[in-house]
Amino acid sequence: MRFNVILPVVVVVASAQNVLGGLLAYGLCQTGCNVLAAACYAAAGATFGTIAAPAAPAAVVGCNGALGTCMAACSVAVIAPTP
Repeated sequence: MRFNVILPVVVVVASAQNVLGGLLAYGLCQTGCNVLAAACYAAAGATFGTIAAPAAPAAVVGCNGALGTCMAACSVAVIAPTP
């Protein structure tokens, strides 16, 4: 039996279960970011998702920047092994 062929396959299959958990963590992280962004918009007196970028007040632009930073931080959750 050739272990140099079988071993990588076993490692990939065994680690695939952890990757699925990472997708769940990513989804939860994205949801949290959107909830915080909606709260930020409400504090600025706006409704999340209804303002076009060129017409956005400075407070909403700040909310969008924070949302982008939060979502970028969530990208780590995709590759992090989560049991």
